[in-house]
Amino acid sequence: MKQTGWLPPVLILSVLALWEAGCRLGGLPEFILPPPSRVLRVAVWEAPRLLPHAAVTLTEILAGIGLALAVAIPLAVVMFARPALERSLAPFLIASQAIPVFALAPLLVVWLGYGLASKILMAAVIIFFPITVSLLEGLKSCDPAYRTLFRLMGAGFRQTLVRLHWPWALPYFFAGLKVGVSVATIGAVIGEWVGAQQGLGYLMIQSNARLKTDWVFAAIFYLALMGLGLWWLVGRLERRLAAWRYLSG
Repeated sequence: MKQTGWLPPVLILSVLALWEAGCRLGGLPEFILPPPSRVLRVAVWEAPRLLPHAAVTLTEILAGIGLALAVAIPLAVVMFARPALERSLAPFLIASQAIPVFALAPLLVVWLGYGLASKILMAAVIIFFPITVSLLEGLKSCDPAYRTLFRLMGAGFRQTLVRLHWPWALPYFFAGLKVGVSVATIGAVIGEWVGAQQGLGYLMIQSNARLKTDWVFAAIFYLALMGLGLWWLVGRLERRLAAWRYLSG
């Protein structure tokens, strides 16, 4: 596996080179498709103007992740403890994801205003579902033999949950959390598109209206960095809290 570690950067550089060559040789106007060199130049030289917007969006994303965790973890545990409640809530969980986010965003802006609250809630709505479902499946997937052993040893539900089910479900939880943080930018940016006064989504709308496509791509570049950074942080946290999973590797 280590021998293929050079493949991702080579593929990325190849795509960027083809993109650059296509823009240069094809003579495409920059307001239609700017070359990556132009996007990088804007991302670096205009960082003093981009970073404040990026900080706002990142704040919305982190707060949305925190809110999603605060709802998803207790909800998954309660549904695991009460299967009848899981059957009752499952349609509502699915419906929350079936509703298009573009339909929900304007309502949240009307209810909560143009500030951070509507964007945080939008991000949380998108994030909490994969975390809840993954954690619930992890709790339910525990080997019945271990559950029987804990029962024979006189362990109660809370002790079994903490010492058996939660460690067993950690890989599932982190898998769902990785999915959640990777799509967290979607909720925040859509909320900013609908109504905001700052943030990368707001900046993209304003730049697109002015045909400043290089600024739009620079904002996308910052969003991609955020997603990759959050994915990496969750991976590091997983290796610390579920280190036993990697002992054989």
